Amino acid sequence: MGSSIEQEYTFATVSRILGVAEAKLRYWSQSGFVGPSRRRGARQTYTFQDLVAVRAAKELVERGFAPAQIRKALDAVRAALPAVNRPLERLRVAWDGNTLALVTDGAAFEVNGQRLFDFGLGDLAARAASVAALPTPRPTLTKVDGIERSAYQWFTFALAQEASGKFDEAVAAYRQALAADPGLSAAHTNLGALAYNAGDAGAARASFEAALALDPEQAEARYNLARILHELGEVELAASELRRVVQAAPDFADAHYNLATALENLGSQRQAVEHLRRYMALAADGGEELAPWVEEALARLERLQA
Repeated sequence: MGSSIEQEYTFATVSRILGVAEAKLRYWSQSGFVGPSRRRGARQTYTFQDLVAVRAAKELVERGFAPAQIRKALDAVRAALPAVNRPLERLRVAWDGNTLALVTDGAAFEVNGQRLFDFGLGDLAARAASVAALPTPRPTLTKVDGIERSAYQWFTFALAQEASGKFDEAVAAYRQALAADPGLSAAHTNLGALAYNAGDAGAARASFEAALALDPEQAEARYNLARILHELGEVELAASELRRVVQAAPDFADAHYNLATALENLGSQRQAVEHLRRYMALAADGGEELAPWVEEALARLERLQA
């Protein structure tokens, strides 16, 4: 398949090849959506196969497909790529709205219906090679107390401070991360969680809304925003946000539980029952920590179905 297949790519290089913000690539990787498969010590890198998957995922996200649908679609291409022994120039990835497939130029279209998008692997390899050959730009650095860090370094430093219970230091570090990269949506999300835990619902709401303005697919930020909306009495809006969460992340157990609560408050008992059942199915193996919540869900089900 050519030497380009053996090339490995950093987050920064993939960002430049595909036009996806590096912060979004890191979020997709951290959330298990799509990311690099190689690790060199503490450093993760993308293979060409990973690059193909991210390119396809980007197209599907832009067309509004849910992450669960996209993960399923990517599995077929991931499975086909390692076995390919034809020249890259003859291969394309195509999508018809239901199926993502690896097809050969000039051959019959191997998925049903009309091509909604496709891209050539030879073209992608050429783009990757040309970008990889360019000098790597230095990341934006910010300095505090004589220490320079990139946005991602500030972000990981903030996570460590938060894990150690140093919440003021974590807040300051997340803000430094955003100063270096205003598009780092995960920093807004974590600032929102810290503000909420400190009792500042207004600041928390603003942070979660800022995260979603940058990354509308971020389920965690939308879930936390919905919690605040419910507490503020904006139950219909909270339910609407939670519906978007469970559509994008159908295995998000707590979102189903909270959506059931909102729907019950709105008088939609039948739908509340459906989401309580889904919560119980997802949380049944959660161990002792979730056992009381499963019992509470069961009690609510019995009451709603009485």
